[in-house]
Amino acid sequence: MASHGIEIRGLYKIFGPRGQDHVAQVRGGMSKTELNERHGHVLGLRDINIAMPAGQITVVMGLSGSGKSTLIRHINRLIEPTAGEVIYDGADICRMNARDLREFRRHKTAMVFQKFALLPHRTVMENTLYGLDVQGVPRSQSRKSAQHWIERVGLAGFENHYPNQLSGGMQQRVGLARALANDADILLMDEAYSALDPLIRVDMQTVLLDIQSELKKTVVFITHDLDEALRLGDKIVILRDGQVIQQGTGQEIVLSPADDYIASFVKEVNRSRVIQARTVMKPAVGTLEGVKVSADETLESVAQRLTRAERSSAIVVDEDGIEIGILDLNTILAAMVNPVGHHATPAGPR
Repeated sequence: MASHGIEIRGLYKIFGPRGQDHVAQVRGGMSKTELNERHGHVLGLRDINIAMPAGQITVVMGLSGSGKSTLIRHINRLIEPTAGEVIYDGADICRMNARDLREFRRHKTAMVFQKFALLPHRTVMENTLYGLDVQGVPRSQSRKSAQHWIERVGLAGFENHYPNQLSGGMQQRVGLARALANDADILLMDEAYSALDPLIRVDMQTVLLDIQSELKKTVVFITHDLDEALRLGDKIVILRDGQVIQQGTGQEIVLSPADDYIASFVKEVNRSRVIQARTVMKPAVGTLEGVKVSADETLESVAQRLTRAERSSAIVVDEDGIEIGILDLNTILAAMVNPVGHHATPAGPR
């Protein structure tokens, strides 16, 4: 079980032979363009500070070139930072010696890639066993674990198939089974579903959410797709040009975008899937009757339940079942069509 979150503090990445020499200038406000023109170095990340809660999915999103893949590769130190800290379980990953880093990578983290990164000459079973082989777990023990995860991701019966005999969605399931078989606390998913067809992609999101509700891993998920971010993320971090522009829950970002860039992103979002009952409910007065819904349920879910029950209002209850408010269909409709916060024109292509 994951018991530790990840703390990223003051992280900078400057690509080039003398990145270290230019941190002070970047801290002082030198722009990406200026750094490149004057010193021939490329600014990858600027002063990143993010708390990634234990047992939750943190989604990092942004367009290509925003720094999200660079950021995730600092968590298992596939990229060396120029300055800053990445803290996990009291240790700074950026300061680990080679042996500790190797142990951390083998036992604490697992990565799922966009291009699957399966070994073509190994079967589904052998690909799933790969991380356990590296860890030195005896096959008698590891096969049982691998079989469990192959079944859990829906690939029972495909154990002896090779990657080229599988569809993209199935290959990605193998990648997920391999990562889960490692039993790592941290799951790093870099654009894991971007190459998949939309329907298969939604399917894989469901698989991840199901498994996560049971395992409570600390998941860092990279995407450029806002719908995916909102569906998966307990917390969402938006990057642009190597900087964090906004971080918060999906609801916080949709309801109060930090700037016009983010406002243009969230403009098209189906708000009913993001806004929670507690956000737009009215105070409960007197004795109430009707459908009971939980405070963190989405408006879409509440509307569906009311429609099925042929009722027009619901009672909102907190975690302890205490009635804290009332919500009717008119309020739900109003919240869905009236954007709160910025009214922005789209800034460039989505």
